[in-house]
Amino acid sequence: MTVCVSAGDGGRRPSELAERFCDHLARVRGLSENTVRSYRADLAAFCAWCGRRHVDFLFVTHRELRGYLAELTRAGYSSRTVNRHLSALRGFYRWLEREGLCGSEAAAALASPKVARSLPRTMSDADVRVLLATCDDSDPAGLRDRALLELLYATGARISEAAGLSVSDVDLRARQVRLFGKGSKERVVPVYEAALDWVARYLGEGRPRLAARSKAPTEALFLSVRGNPMSADALRTRFEAHVRLAGLDPELTPHAMRHTFATELLTGGADLRSVQELLGHESLSTTQVYTHLSVERLREAAARSHPRS
Repeated sequence: MTVCVSAGDGGRRPSELAERFCDHLARVRGLSENTVRSYRADLAAFCAWCGRRHVDFLFVTHRELRGYLAELTRAGYSSRTVNRHLSALRGFYRWLEREGLCGSEAAAALASPKVARSLPRTMSDADVRVLLATCDDSDPAGLRDRALLELLYATGARISEAAGLSVSDVDLRARQVRLFGKGSKERVVPVYEAALDWVARYLGEGRPRLAARSKAPTEALFLSVRGNPMSADALRTRFEAHVRLAGLDPELTPHAMRHTFATELLTGGADLRSVQELLGHESLSTTQVYTHLSVERLREAAARSHPRS
């Protein structure tokens, strides 16, 4: 992480405090490795900016923060990325205030700026079918990829949650999967039969062949061609490979499957609280963004179908 020392920091380097905060996120809050990595990178960028602008990070003002966000926008970052940076800073300054390392002024400055929230990117059911069809079910790795894509679509799991799955987390008899979300919070999500069939086939035919190539036994559900547990990045790479094979929008990510899962449920009549539970959201407001997507789908359907539209 870039080290920057701002005037008046009393020897407390922003990079060192940011690292302590990231350690807190990993050890105390139990956030995933990918999430902590994102926080670390975003805070490093802010530390570097403070150094260039000679900003005292412990006493950042509303105006200075607006300048930082504006610089990110001018650099071509999307509103979603800018919002992610802001979210990291808010968490960082709340932690600093709780630790008695800065006053409330900096945290208050971070509470004001708002960044426009764009609607999540989703896929149509037809897109998902094309994506699933790119998996070669005669190959153990192809069976693995099909099981992965089916589970993502059936459960709305984050890619990090999929990477954390063990064989015992899949209960074929009860037709459910146990997921561990942010903060290691556990939730159980029911899985429809078609997805379970592919997972069962992978467990019976594909995974044993992959596991035989490993030097050490593992209970991880998804294994690489060498028989090793696959990380979230490795699973994301497989998803992106199938998106290319399907000829779909290259901007699609595994999270689009999660967004699609939520939108399909709401469009089908599921209540917001149930969707919140299935997604593992702490706040209902996080889930509410999907209501806009389901309403938009209804609007499009009406436009296509109504004779006077």
